[in-house]
Amino acid sequence: MARSSLTDQPYVHELLLQALETERGGIQIYTAAINAAQNEDLAEEWQKYLDETRHHEKILLGVFEELGKDPEEASPGREVVAHHGKSLVAAIKMAMQSGNAAGAELVAAECVVLAETKDHQNWELIGKVAEKGGKEGKILQQAFDEVEQEEDHHLYHTKGWARELWMQSLGLPAVLPPPEEQKKVETAIGAARAQNAREDML
Repeated sequence: MARSSLTDQPYVHELLLQALETERGGIQIYTAAINAAQNEDLAEEWQKYLDETRHHEKILLGVFEELGKDPEEASPGREVVAHHGKSLVAAIKMAMQSGNAAGAELVAAECVVLAETKDHQNWELIGKVAEKGGKEGKILQQAFDEVEQEEDHHLYHTKGWARELWMQSLGLPAVLPPPEEQKKVETAIGAARAQNAREDML
């Protein structure tokens, strides 16, 4: 019996479809978030992440091409991911229309964190699938290696921004840019250490 293709497994293929849709939604979310940003450092950071997200989309399109898969294939899960992305963009725009610029910036940060939580998990899972090896595993591993560190930055740094913007809005001492940004955090452990060190940075 012929060995089944790694990416012919339904949920592996579904993961790749959702990952591509997440990156596309991320482009729209970052575009909206940049418009809501009040802090210049944050706007600059998100512009960098937007450019990287566009590149991640291209990387995934290359993966689909190498695997001989249709990147535009529909799936129920992909539709849900698209819906989530549109909802987060709508939330940012709704907040901006409220007239509270600081509040809209905070909503934008939280929306980015929500989107990047899914995005980060997608890539973690792609990395796990890649460990199965073979030609397809090598293709996925190359994509994962190129994207992993940037995805860590997107999630952990923006979580730090959201926390510190909340602290600022509550009238509490805030560290801006956040410790995660200043310490160039790249792991969950590093993010925890940076958060623990924030008192010394005030």
